[in-house]
Amino acid sequence: MNLLDWLVLIGSIVGIAAYGTWRTRRTNSLNTYLKGNHNTGWMTIGLSVMATQASTITYLSLPGQAYENGIAFIQNYFGLPLALILVCAVFLPIYRKLGVYTAYEYLGRRFDAKTRLLGATLFLLQRGLQAGITIYAPAIILSTVLGWRLDLTILFTGLMVIVYTVTGGSAAVNLTQRWQMAVIFGGMVTALVVLLTKLPDGALSIAGALGKLTAVDFTPDLRQRYTFWSGLFGGFFLSLSYFGTDQTQVQRYIGGAALREGRLGLMFNAVFKIPMQFCIVMLGALLFVFYQFEPNTPVFFNQTQWLHQKAGPEGGRLQAIEEKHRLILADKRLKIQAWMAARQGTEPSVEASSKTAMLAAQRASDAVRKEARDTLRAIDPKAKTKDSDYVFITFILTQLPHGVIGLLIAVMFASALSSKAGELNALGTTSTIDIWRHFRPLAAQDEARNVHNAKWFTALWGCFAIGFALFVSFAENLIEALNIVASIFYPALLGVFVVAFFLKKVGGSAVFSAALASQTLVLVLFFTGKIYPAHEIGYLWLNPIGCATCVVFSLIFQAFIGHSDDSEKAPIGSSV
Repeated sequence: MNLLDWLVLIGSIVGIAAYGTWRTRRTNSLNTYLKGNHNTGWMTIGLSVMATQASTITYLSLPGQAYENGIAFIQNYFGLPLALILVCAVFLPIYRKLGVYTAYEYLGRRFDAKTRLLGATLFLLQRGLQAGITIYAPAIILSTVLGWRLDLTILFTGLMVIVYTVTGGSAAVNLTQRWQMAVIFGGMVTALVVLLTKLPDGALSIAGALGKLTAVDFTPDLRQRYTFWSGLFGGFFLSLSYFGTDQTQVQRYIGGAALREGRLGLMFNAVFKIPMQFCIVMLGALLFVFYQFEPNTPVFFNQTQWLHQKAGPEGGRLQAIEEKHRLILADKRLKIQAWMAARQGTEPSVEASSKTAMLAAQRASDAVRKEARDTLRAIDPKAKTKDSDYVFITFILTQLPHGVIGLLIAVMFASALSSKAGELNALGTTSTIDIWRHFRPLAAQDEARNVHNAKWFTALWGCFAIGFALFVSFAENLIEALNIVASIFYPALLGVFVVAFFLKKVGGSAVFSAALASQTLVLVLFFTGKIYPAHEIGYLWLNPIGCATCVVFSLIFQAFIGHSDDSEKAPIGSSV
């Protein structure tokens, strides 16, 4: 990076943060601080919802995931539009009618205090962990690629977002996310345009022949992570959890100017979310093609770690692997070109044999990359050998012109700031409304004190996330890690909301016990699969299983408990 890159990077990030801080410097109303301005329009809501969910992990990790495994991950979003329609029809009208600050406040009115606390606790636990992942992801990658100290990178991004989120609350988040999304879209479009100019003719055909363009898989196998069915059903329940029960999303749309604004903001996401994710996974598939013809394609994309070990006593082994990879890549390039030429001919047998040779070369390439990872792990057992998260950042730093590099790095920081801000704002809100005010009910009327406490809770959660990011590491592909964590903790929570909305005769004691039983079952299913891989199911299926289990258990427990505990609160839910 040169001076121009640094000017673009610092100017974009500091400018956006300063703008949000200045515009919301006099936010003293609890309603505005927690919900945002009541005149917030649907476009701002829609962009804020999208920015909160589309973190740096999306832009760094998803292209790498597609580079390795193709675009099948897009099936993860097939159920999202249906989920958003249901949120617009059921969840949003009730939240606005009751004027709640959090989704879990509704659970207290519909059921009882313990159910509200359970819902808030599940959210705080899950989202608190994800906040750490959100800040860890860009920090670990950027510090490695740019040579920054990891701890200083985490502190820099974390403290910056704490400052303007604490200062302006939800209003600051909504304002800044609109501009952050502009930076993000501009940077991603720029990267895609540059990539397209560097691709050979027939790039899509090459990607398809090498198995990177299989978007839909109708295999009815629960152990398969991404299929049409897991995406439609599991993705539907996961999206319903995110947008209907996760306070980071709920908080973005309940404070709009009117019910119509919230609905239009969500429909904006229903229409544009899948195309946006599709463009990102296609970017990853095209990066795969690009690196088949790039002579300097690394055998391991985390070059900082690779070069560090290569300079050590085992450097000879790594250098031999590099040379083997260079020869295999050159051979594969020739076989790809032979197959492309054979496609123009009239002999199907020649094309078939050329494709067979090309696929054999691809398997050899995969094998040497696996050998590189295994060797690194043997040299340093603590080494992070999942390098797919480094594919896109490697392309940015080695292929894009100066100035654009700074813009794309700004994209990573901007998306980190926007997601982090939304998470901290929601964590602070839930802690204030559902936890602190529950134990200090007499303080509920002191608005200034509530705003003060919300700011303190926001800052504390920010510090927790920074601490978590400083002391942990992650083995999964990062975008998958986020969804796996959500699929563990959210199915039971979604089941509680489904019962609240649709089963008016079920009371708090029954649904509370059912949620605990459902959460236990999900944990057993997940960890049993880790211990006995033959029993593992795709994590998306945990969402419908956990939700359905909670609903069924609620009905069973209510049948034993009777209708005397707190089912008189059912009219709130029956307004659906």
